Amino acid sequence: MLSGKGYASFMDGYVMHRIGLQLYTMGGTIDDDVPGTLRKIAGIGYKDLESAFSIKGGFYGFKPKEFAKLTKDMGMSWVSHHVGGAPFKMPPGGFKVPAGMDTTRLHQLRNMPPQKNLKENYQQVIDEVAEGGLKYLVCASIPLATTDEINQAVEILTKSGEAAKKSGITLCYHNHTHEFEKVDGTIPYDKLLQISPDILKMELDLGWATVAGVDPVELFSKNPGRFPLWHVKDIISAQKMPTEVGNGSVDFKRIFAHSKESGMEYFFVEQDGASHPIESITKSYQDLTKKILA
Repeated sequence: MLSGKGYASFMDGYVMHRIGLQLYTMGGTIDDDVPGTLRKIAGIGYKDLESAFSIKGGFYGFKPKEFAKLTKDMGMSWVSHHVGGAPFKMPPGGFKVPAGMDTTRLHQLRNMPPQKNLKENYQQVIDEVAEGGLKYLVCASIPLATTDEINQAVEILTKSGEAAKKSGITLCYHNHTHEFEKVDGTIPYDKLLQISPDILKMELDLGWATVAGVDPVELFSKNPGRFPLWHVKDIISAQKMPTEVGNGSVDFKRIFAHSKESGMEYFFVEQDGASHPIESITKSYQDLTKKILA
């Protein structure tokens, strides 16, 4: 058993982080009732929010200052926003959806009005995010299927990151799995990491990195301090399908033990395609507080 002094040493630097939520998890339900949905999220215990696209346009139909006030009035903090790196295009043949995943959001994507993106609207997006008082802007995805696309992505992210920095905002890049698949002998994620860390940080999606066969702890070790944001996403390995935190195969306890090395400041629970979002985020919150972060 650790002595009092030994326990204090063991816990040195450890902080129980506030638990955040990526609002993409809510699918189309948030657009049906934005205040009501946010009230439920706050009631579960979530404190930090990361926004995504909305079929209502803007920030779930609100202007930046309005949405920031709405979340603050409910005891939450709007920290980060996702934006596409380039104009959105459905892949040929559409998305391959794992069995059991809710497809509502995919139907919305097919009918989505034009969305702002870093390639065409980076300064406007940055100005809006700054107006809302956000600390982070995250590139949700960007084409990386060819060497030309990789080079263009580096250019877009560098230019956007420099502009964001001037506004006091940190630009991050959010991964899926394709960033870790070789293109002409090069791993796209490695090319993105070559951008100056003063210009581009990373939001590591722990679930998709695990699916890609990448060890988050090794990434932290090789690039300390580069990952201020995480997506806490669990995965059912057999179907490669997102699930509630604690219900899949991601070793969160091991990963969280290296949070200080990674530079993590905020993390957001995310579950793509959740069929019953409120029930899912409730279970994820309970498992995080009672089992993983306890």
